[in-house]
Amino acid sequence: MDWRKKLNLYLALIRWDRPAGWLLLLWPTLGALWVAAGGFPGWHLLSVFVLGTILMRSAGCCINDVADREFDKHVKRTAQRPVTTGLVSVKEALAVGAVLALLSFVLVLSTNGLTIGLSFAALAVTMVYPYAKRVVSMPQAVLGMAFGMGIPMAFAAVRGEVPALAWWLTLGNLFWVLAYDTEYAMVDRDDDLRLGLKTSAITLGTWDVPGVMLCYLLFITILAAALINKAQSAIFIVALVVALGQVVWHFTLIRHRTREGCFKAFRLNHWLGFAVFAGIAVSYAVQ
Repeated sequence: MDWRKKLNLYLALIRWDRPAGWLLLLWPTLGALWVAAGGFPGWHLLSVFVLGTILMRSAGCCINDVADREFDKHVKRTAQRPVTTGLVSVKEALAVGAVLALLSFVLVLSTNGLTIGLSFAALAVTMVYPYAKRVVSMPQAVLGMAFGMGIPMAFAAVRGEVPALAWWLTLGNLFWVLAYDTEYAMVDRDDDLRLGLKTSAITLGTWDVPGVMLCYLLFITILAAALINKAQSAIFIVALVVALGQVVWHFTLIRHRTREGCFKAFRLNHWLGFAVFAGIAVSYAVQ
């Protein structure tokens, strides 16, 4: 096979054309970096966490596609993924994932011992998540744990410790992940029911839309309570109001539970995350 075609397959494997996935990981991680440092964290840590986030999200895609390859072929949205179609072998996908994870670990080695230790926990949760939907009624909670590990790692890298504030931010982020990944699960609910998989959309049933809205509100409430005395600026409050406005918009997109509306709401979540991060970063800049 032509090397350019193979490269394109690998880029498809890691969802390079869909940056929304790593942006969902990036904004809360950067927000934690800014809070931990009390402002701009420096170019070294910024580079480590931006590149590390992209690499680990890409590695997670490789693991996920290998784990779900037999299910994905029965779902219209995922049937053409490279591993599912056989254009990329399982060994290839795992090798690509391993290289990406190793590169991410090399970046973490430039921080400190606590951050390195937390990176192993982050990797473990990332590897467990793809299999959670077989046994856990709300596998999105496991994804929330995986997607939130950048927060305590950011505090560890800046301060050499993980204070209670970091865990409050991680909890808030967990509710945000539950909100947007339930929207994502609503897209595939019919296929997942047929395949016997477990998701939050299936578990919540007719309470899916209220559940998503509640998770959004808990995310913003916890964030506000945790940071109101840290990001002391009207700008931060404005950012939270903007985030709430987006939550209302998402409600209009998902209330009829159409595949198109739910998928659009999921894809737009990175703008909500950006609004919160921008509020944090600018509020520290003007202090």
